[in-house]
Amino acid sequence: MRSFDFTAGTAVLTGAASGIGAALAHGLARRGSHLVLLDRDAARLDGVVAALGAAHPDLPIDTHVVDLADGAATARTAAEIRERHPRIRLLINNAGVALGGRFDQVTLEEFSWVVDINFRAVVQLTHQLLPALKAEPGAHLVNVSSLFGLIAPAGQAAYSASKFAVRGFTEALRHELADDGIGVTCVHPGGINTRIAANARVGSGVAIQEYEQGRRRFEKLLTIPPATAAEVILRAVARRRGRVLIGWSAKLPDLLARVTPASYGRILALGVNHGGASARPSASPSPTSPASGVPAQRRAEQSAGENVREAT
Repeated sequence: MRSFDFTAGTAVLTGAASGIGAALAHGLARRGSHLVLLDRDAARLDGVVAALGAAHPDLPIDTHVVDLADGAATARTAAEIRERHPRIRLLINNAGVALGGRFDQVTLEEFSWVVDINFRAVVQLTHQLLPALKAEPGAHLVNVSSLFGLIAPAGQAAYSASKFAVRGFTEALRHELADDGIGVTCVHPGGINTRIAANARVGSGVAIQEYEQGRRRFEKLLTIPPATAAEVILRAVARRRGRVLIGWSAKLPDLLARVTPASYGRILALGVNHGGASARPSASPSPTSPASGVPAQRRAEQSAGENVREAT
């Protein structure tokens, strides 16, 4: 399969208003992609579009404000996108949410909310937009799973279930779509410095003090700038890589799960509780907001040459 060509191709991206999604939007714009951006946060999405417009005034940008937890709204949005863009070169299912709490501390409604956004919406958008991908020679699909699609720590039953599902779905599609010439990439980010922890819902049965303690421990893992992660992903797409692990915070737990599949949870808990999370990739630049401007993206490009070696 030949390398991916971003130039003048339509790229559909979910979760584009912040974090990895906003950084991906900037990276795609620099590569000449025509953008279709989705997010539920209209104000933040407007900010990303304004920054993109200032840096790339002639770039076609289409936006859709949609809550992917709403299946009917997702279906309508997908239909609108396909009508306006019958040929799509790149689909990146990036949007995701988190939920704090053990399985017995969350309601089924809360659990389903995570699965709806993280998995059902991925399946739904892929299914509805697949004909447009097949109509575009050399198309590519990217589904963003997680470190927690490789390991499943306590307190992350809903999130891990959704991200393991994304992983399985994506791997099956990689095999199914090979004969159609469509590349498929599954991404497993490690500790990316995004707003997902701050925006996570708290299970109804979780004490606030317990949640805050866990959140503070978890945020120590979030050391990789979104701009760096985005560059790793886009360079992996260009090379048609099937599987991408971003950061040693993803690669080491993946190795641990392979070596000790039934007992890695105890080892991970010891590492987090005793400061093991301080180990972080030395190649990452200082955290910078991806929507703050082009210089942050350029710095990310400089470091992505080293970080892309972490894609496997």
